[in-house]
Amino acid sequence: MNILVTGAAGFIGSNLTERLLSEGHQVIGIDCFADYYARTVKENNLTLARHYRTFKFIEKNLLEDLSFLDSHDFEIVYHLAAQAGVRTSWGSSFQIYTDYNILATQRLLDYCLSRTLKRFIYASSSSVYGTCAELPLVETARPQPVSPYGVSKLAGENLVQLYHRNFGLATVSLRYFTVYGPRQRPDMAFHKFIRHALNNEPISLYGDGLQTRDFTYIDDIVTANINAIQAPPGSIINIGGGCRVTLTDAIELIQNVAGLPIKIIHKETQKGDMRHTFADIVQAQSLINYKPQTPLSYGLTQEFNWLKNSR
Repeated sequence: MNILVTGAAGFIGSNLTERLLSEGHQVIGIDCFADYYARTVKENNLTLARHYRTFKFIEKNLLEDLSFLDSHDFEIVYHLAAQAGVRTSWGSSFQIYTDYNILATQRLLDYCLSRTLKRFIYASSSSVYGTCAELPLVETARPQPVSPYGVSKLAGENLVQLYHRNFGLATVSLRYFTVYGPRQRPDMAFHKFIRHALNNEPISLYGDGLQTRDFTYIDDIVTANINAIQAPPGSIINIGGGCRVTLTDAIELIQNVAGLPIKIIHKETQKGDMRHTFADIVQAQSLINYKPQTPLSYGLTQEFNWLKNSR
């Protein structure tokens, strides 16, 4: 198939792009190299993809005129491009989130009305749930985001639903739960914890460490995206790792993997941080045959080895 991937140079986008290329698909990758983290990191993410003749990369911003896509064929769209980060989404920075996560999504959806698509697959986030009382989190729970980032991702998800209901666009929204693994963004917890362990530096842990997360390995996320091509249009689906772990236990696992002690500095809980996440993945199993395969200990070992070798 001919496939368009936005945010192709990012953590998830580059891994998805490589899998698609390895399975014989033609991929058009788009990225604008937003300065949330270093361009060199994203360029490195594309190294393997650029070896494929079936890959075309376009450096463009989705906020620009999208007519540059007119000359390219694609039947599947993976919309992963977004401004990431919960803690940086407050204050004047929110303008970036409204532009990249809401307006860019609307512009791409509108453009896609002129194309014949099999699926438009949107990368949503567990951040849309916020502080829902009941765990595990089910797709029918009322979203109550606790950060501007979560608000922006929910707005994008709502736009996706609007274009499905009003125009029949065959959309699917995947709510990712804390993705980790090789190429993880440098601002994310595991990346920072491992990097600090390798440098024999203390780590900052916000809160008491008993907050829990549903950690999802990158390979499982990629598989979910590929399977989502078969999801019923209009679906909203949780994609989690299958287990709930405290940050304290996760840090202990990192210590075991690294074979190094980690000194922890406790700091106050940050505004916008969710206390607990845990995905109900019954719908993912039913609709797209999703079954997470990666134990946290294995995934952390893979991320540790990647960071150690890329120093």
